Formats: sequence, structure tokens, C-alpha cells
Amino acid sequence: MLQDIINSATGENHSTVDDRQQRKWLTLHNREALYGYLFAMPVILGLLIFTLIPLISALYYSFTDYDLLTKANWVGFANYQQLWHDPLWYKSLSVTLLYALISVPLGLIGSLGLAMLLNREVIGVRFWRAVFYLPVVFPAVGASLIWLTMFNANDGLFNTILTFFHLPPYTWVSEPETALPSMIIFSLWGMGGSMLIWISGLRSISTDLYDAAKVDGANAWHQFWSVTLPMLSPVMLFNLIIGIISSLQIFTQAEVVTAGGPLHATFFIVLYIYQEAFQDFKMGYASAIAWMLFLLIALLTVLVLRTSGSWVYYAGGDRRE
Repeated sequence: MLQDIINSATGENHSTVDDRQQRKWLTLHNREALYGYLFAMPVILGLLIFTLIPLISALYYSFTDYDLLTKANWVGFANYQQLWHDPLWYKSLSVTLLYALISVPLGLIGSLGLAMLLNREVIGVRFWRAVFYLPVVFPAVGASLIWLTMFNANDGLFNTILTFFHLPPYTWVSEPETALPSMIIFSLWGMGGSMLIWISGLRSISTDLYDAAKVDGANAWHQFWSVTLPMLSPVMLFNLIIGIISSLQIFTQAEVVTAGGPLHATFFIVLYIYQEAFQDFKMGYASAIAWMLFLLIALLTVLVLRTSGSWVYYAGGDRRE
């Protein structure tokens, strides 16, 4: 009887201690979770206030006739139906897609080439990395004004160089035939951001892979094709998606340099949204265009992700399924 009482008391004490430890752990866990949410709150609030709420608001206004001054009138799918018969929408869509189709691959190739050149431990390499990254942090409007000056068909820097080498001057952004190619050249100004990401990917490749390739007799090209590119494919996927999203949303450079001209040769989708919303005060129609752009970006992003399983490789040579 006495032993039973002792065992019962001992078991109760153990249970009490366990309960206390569990409550203490839960309290610590809740405190850590609270701190985590507090530190993440600025980002969460930023996403809610500047992304999610405007996105939902634009969806609502896309079904209305709204001029920013009077009450929005519900019109249903009228704005989207108007898009199917709007020649300016098709013009902006074709210009934007053509720009992205050319500028994104050129940016990927150019930034990868820069990364491979600057992925060497030589004297001054840090300086050159900073030089090529500087355009990324340079104000977009300031950079656009500089390029507008260089694009000047009369005394711009580019035509001055061509004249120095006894070559005919180029019309650059002053003619419809050359305006879009000039903007594509301008897009290469910001390759420094992708370059740094490529460099980080190059540094993560084990040198053992290159040593094994050399033993097998692979030359520099075979090493690049069979080792470097497959191991960089996750980085390539990231840069490709970011490049697509950025190119489809080009605005500042085109607004400052060409304002969509000449003859709508550089009339990008975001320029059309800006024109409809803040020049013609057709906020409902501009919201519909914005949502069509959002769906286009989402569609292309999903398409890239779905097809990445055939060419993206991760550590150990596993393919993304």
C-alpha cells in the first residue's frame, strides 16, 4: 500500500514536470513565432498595401467605366470586348513581345559572357564587376536621358563614333525602322544584375567536374557545353523568368527616350496603360489592359516553368520534374 502511494505520488510529480516543460516549450515556440511575424510584418504589409490590394482593385475597375473623378459605373466585360477590336492594343502587344523575344536572349547571353570574363581572380576584377553592376543602381530616368543624348542623330555619341570611322550615321530612335532595335540595345545597359547572379552560379560549380572533363579529353567548348551550362541551368531559369517579366513591363526607358514613337514603333503595353489611365482618364479600360498584361506574364512564366523539366538540372544531375 505504501509503495503504491509512493509510486502514485512520483508519477504525478513526473507528469507535472512534463506538463510544465511542455507549456514552457509552447510559450517559447509562440514567442519565436511572434518575433518572426513582427520581423516579416513590413514585407507582409508592403505586399498587401502595394501589391495585393491594387491588384484586386484593378480587377474590379477593369469591369467598370471609371475616370478617376466620378463614380465608377459597372459595365461588365465591355472593356475586355473592346480590346479585341482595338488596333493600338494589338500594336502594343506585338511591339512588347518582339522586344522581349530579342532583348531577353541577348541579355542572357551578354550577361553570361561578362560573368565568365569576370569570374577570374585577376588584378582589378572587383573594380570591373562594380563598373558593370553600376548601371543597375543608376536612376532609370537619368540613364534614359543619357542614352537619349547618345542616340541623337545629329551630334550624338554613337553617330560621332561612326563618323570617326567613316561610317554612315544611323537614325537610332528618330525613325520607326530603327527605334525598336535602338531600345533593344539600350536594354543591354542593365546586364550587371544578371551578371552577378551568373557569377554566383559559376562559383558554385565544383572544380572536380572540370578536372574529370579534362581527363576525358574535353576541350574548353565541350567543358562549357557539358559542364557549365547544365550546372548553370537553375540560374538560367531564374534569369530567364526575371528577364521576361522585366521586358514585358518596360516603361521608363521608352517614355523618356521615345514616348512610344515614332509612329508607335516603341509603343509598349505599359505605355498604353499609362496613356489610357493618366492622359485619357480611362482607368477602367487601363485596368483591363493591365490585367491582360498580368495574365500574359503569368502564362509565359508558367510555360517556362512547365518546360524547364527538360533542361534544368540540379545537384547530382537530377532533372526538375
